[in-house]
Amino acid sequence: MNDRERFEDAVREHSGRVLAALIGQFRDFGLAEDSLQEAWLAAAERWPVDGFPDHPDAWVLTVARRTGIDRIRREQTRPARQEAAHVQFSAADLDELERREERWHSGVDDDRLRLIFTCCHPALDIDAQIALTLRSVAWLTTDEIASAFGVSTATMAQRIVRAKAKIKAEGIPYRVPEGHELPDRVGGVLRVVYLVFNEAYLSSKPDETVRLDLADEAIRLGRALAALMPDEPEVLGLLGLMMVQHARSPARFDGSGALVILEDQDRTLWDIELVEQASSLLENAMRRRSIGPYQLQAAIAALHSQAHSWDETDWPQIAALYGVLAQIDQSPVVLLNRAVAVGFADGPDQALELLDAVDEHQLPRPHLLNTARAEMLHRSHRYDEAADQYRLAVERVGNLTERQHLERRLDRVERGQS
Repeated sequence: MNDRERFEDAVREHSGRVLAALIGQFRDFGLAEDSLQEAWLAAAERWPVDGFPDHPDAWVLTVARRTGIDRIRREQTRPARQEAAHVQFSAADLDELERREERWHSGVDDDRLRLIFTCCHPALDIDAQIALTLRSVAWLTTDEIASAFGVSTATMAQRIVRAKAKIKAEGIPYRVPEGHELPDRVGGVLRVVYLVFNEAYLSSKPDETVRLDLADEAIRLGRALAALMPDEPEVLGLLGLMMVQHARSPARFDGSGALVILEDQDRTLWDIELVEQASSLLENAMRRRSIGPYQLQAAIAALHSQAHSWDETDWPQIAALYGVLAQIDQSPVVLLNRAVAVGFADGPDQALELLDAVDEHQLPRPHLLNTARAEMLHRSHRYDEAADQYRLAVERVGNLTERQHLERRLDRVERGQS
């Protein structure tokens, strides 16, 4: 790996965590982001000369913190803003910055968890909550978030700016809510944590296969939420779901980097210990007799992981669980997955009927519907129709690794192979 690649990896890996710490210290999204950008520019100039630091996150945090403090002090010299700046950032705040920097590596202060709760305040609409969290915590670009939402970059940029402005104008606190406030916030928080996890495995970047740093961070946040709310079944369900999916990560790509679907994965590569931990969490959650969508998805994932081979998969039980999930969550993604499960349990013709009811315009990744249809048509030996659907999927998919996988499937179908 050359110096440029190391630098880009450092930006990607550490920016979210450092930004969360800066927002916690400055209580100002704009100041935190500007300070972080300046710190990375300084790093780009200094590291090639001075050498790559042992702890790039701490280096960038220190420089960004000093940059922000200098800007605040300059603001304090302006009479018209002196009083406001003093209120915003007193001497006590400066002392607190020193103490918080000392605890940077200790993990005592979970700034990213606080930031997620701030972004997921009920005063913001759900789309703004998700967009702001993906920008501030997962450090996705505005282009990437806009692509995920299916809107223009300019529209997404305005949405994020308005959300930041509302947080500042309404004085939304940067903290984990008190117990009585949690029910109004936990749904949004769980959703954005899972979206961060999904970005790790279904990256919106065309040339990026997987981001294990995001997966690890999402699971870490899930563990923090479980410690905060140990009696909340859906929190345990989400953590279990992420863990059991993450356990399969060593088998998701072959030696050349090609995507390997679940059916073809080498199950001896799976992290069985992590699967068992996830199963224990799920059992703990379900004992509370309050079943929700994350628990159901975790149960489905667990059934996949407990099967010793693809042929031993309990498809009738998986289809039944998807039927329950579809009663709670009528989203197109759930309906699509249920149709596929029914296809493996009862036959591809039943799946194709159910897939006809899925609205592709509501899917965040429309090519998945074409892929599902192609798979079921293929299993029905309707190779020409399957090939047509694979071609549409190839045209629509954004991720390069997925496209290459679909092209291999298309070639297989065109040759009439089962």
